[in-house]
Amino acid sequence: MSARADSDWTEMVLVGRIARTHGIRGQVVVTPETDFVEERFHEGATVWCRTAHGREQLTVASMRVQKGRPIVGFDGFESIDDVERLTGAELRIPEEALQPLSDGTYYHHQLIGCAVDTVGGERVGTVVRVEGGSAGSVLEIEGPRGQVLVPLAAEICVDIDVRGKRIRIDPPEGLLDVNA
Repeated sequence: MSARADSDWTEMVLVGRIARTHGIRGQVVVTPETDFVEERFHEGATVWCRTAHGREQLTVASMRVQKGRPIVGFDGFESIDDVERLTGAELRIPEEALQPLSDGTYYHHQLIGCAVDTVGGERVGTVVRVEGGSAGSVLEIEGPRGQVLVPLAAEICVDIDVRGKRIRIDPPEGLLDVNA
């Protein structure tokens, strides 16, 4: 794979991981990394994965949700033998394929790498991970204090600038000292 193709891959957005095969008819269980499961994995949708075969574009042939996880079949994959090689693969899409979000909502990948400072100007660190879904996310920040977990709540994260990769927080007393 060329360096350009590899950088294209890293610029794509993770939307799920293939957890395991399901049944004998070429379906897989996907661990979703999106709040939009029905939109992302509807029949006819395309996703990309990278396996020993290189980067592959997959077209969703079927999808149903079982126990909160999508069970997906892809065009051209008819048996368990066909899909076994996909187990563990990440499923990604180009960023421009994401649906626009309303003001004040963000995709997790947009927050990773943001510098975090308090409203008083103290450097907290850099967002390295975002945990949780739309019901309540937490920013994992690495910085001078080590790891700090900050709820992604409007009253705490008072200014989020994803283009400028900056977040200003107004933490309640003691929040930044929890891990000290």
